[in-house]
Amino acid sequence: MKKKVVVGMSGGVDSSVTAMLLKQQGYEVIGLFMRNWEYGIEGSQCPNRIEFEDAKKVGKQIGIEVKGKDFVEEYRTKVFDIFLDGLKKGLTPNPDILCNREIKFNVFLNEAKKMGADMIATGHYAKVSKHNDHYVLDTPKDDSKDQTYFLHALSSEQLSYAMFPLADLTKKEVREIAKENNLPVSDKKDSTGICFIGKQKFDEFITQYLKAIPGDIVDDSGKVLGRHKGLVCYTLGQRKGIGVGGVKETELANNIHKPWYVAKKDMTNNTLTIVQDGNHPLLMSQNVEASHMHWVLETAPKIGEKLMAQVRYRQQKQACTVKEINEDKVIVEFDNAQRAVTLGQSLVLYDGDYCLGGGFISDYN
Repeated sequence: MKKKVVVGMSGGVDSSVTAMLLKQQGYEVIGLFMRNWEYGIEGSQCPNRIEFEDAKKVGKQIGIEVKGKDFVEEYRTKVFDIFLDGLKKGLTPNPDILCNREIKFNVFLNEAKKMGADMIATGHYAKVSKHNDHYVLDTPKDDSKDQTYFLHALSSEQLSYAMFPLADLTKKEVREIAKENNLPVSDKKDSTGICFIGKQKFDEFITQYLKAIPGDIVDDSGKVLGRHKGLVCYTLGQRKGIGVGGVKETELANNIHKPWYVAKKDMTNNTLTIVQDGNHPLLMSQNVEASHMHWVLETAPKIGEKLMAQVRYRQQKQACTVKEINEDKVIVEFDNAQRAVTLGQSLVLYDGDYCLGGGFISDYN
């Protein structure tokens, strides 16, 4: 009897090739399109309708049924509201990590089980392996597309139901497979940024949900350089959209045309500190603390252990040493200082190709 696999289809090339490969391998495949955001919601340009139509076109061509399911309420409470709460506190949460843990590999998985699925599959670039009878998360063939950073919060049980058919393919190879099989999305551009914001500017979208209170922009000496739109509109390391040009006093130091970077958000005094050096001490951190740690195998590493880590998606993995382990917290010291470590983003730890897990960045110095 064929195993039934429900594929999370987004209307993009990755999930389309995923569904097609599984069909070719002899699985009984059903596509399920997740509608996580309301059509026409204020301020949103989320192209749900277009994406669903693209997914159905692919399904028709490869001979599978593609259904749609509404997860709007679950997404709002389990992802978007938490995202907003984090922004209010001056954090920069990553909604994709919450979406994977709470939606795709939770409510979506449960829906797939109701449909009789043995497994679920997505177009993520990641790999599921077995270690001591437990399922673990490994890095894929295509390092440039490695999405284990977004998947680090999954448990061994969740991974036991997951299939990532693109694990041993590069993005270029996936595109070629789509073209060879004349999939209607073969040349479709990859979606970037946060799905519910679409092509809008972040600050224009977020100020429809959170009050932006203007305040002073200052340099590292406290000198006022201008006014910011509201701290919720900025993130550490940001260069564009700050709204401060050259400053007269810096001309003699040959800094007038150098870009400014967001270095600090002071929620108490409502000030935004900016600097003109991309490697300014305010932007660099040697030690990073993360809380709410999740370990895939529920076993934390040992103090003194040498690991690799990421503090943001698509960052090259960096060498670090575990300095402290305390309940659900970990502190690591990086061999090389890290730029623009951001509260609310995730610290994800690796032992070779194996993703140990991670947590939310809660402090750095």
